[in-house]
Amino acid sequence: MQNTGQAQDIHTLLSQYSDSHRNHTNELIHIVCVPLIVFSLLGMIWAVHPLAAVAVVAASLYYYFQLSKPFAIGMLAMAAVMLALLALLPPAAVLALSIAIFVLAWVGQFVGHQIEGKKPSFLDDLRFLLIGPLFVLSFLYRRFKVAY
Repeated sequence: MQNTGQAQDIHTLLSQYSDSHRNHTNELIHIVCVPLIVFSLLGMIWAVHPLAAVAVVAASLYYYFQLSKPFAIGMLAMAAVMLALLALLPPAAVLALSIAIFVLAWVGQFVGHQIEGKKPSFLDDLRFLLIGPLFVLSFLYRRFKVAY
């Protein structure tokens, strides 16, 4: 792992995010629900216009590249898969499916935080809505020994 100022920022953010995600069950719920929330959010935006979803991905990737190039590359790959899946879905189904997934995944998140006994991090700092996907990706990166 790097020791630059930016790398410290990502480690600090992940550490702060981890403070309310210590319970193993809550972590597992997040590993499932956070990507579903990202997918469903992109789907709702896609339903408005596919280019709007691409623009949101581009903006988030800009932020991720400021924090960590390896994380940004991982998020680019994840977003590309999600956008490709959205492109394969029948356009008429995207919005309803996305709303259903979004609601169910957020219910899962709040159940996880009820189990954890701590409120979601984004209630204190909205940046954590963008850090959540990196938290999930960090499990994969650590498993495969990818530095971030």
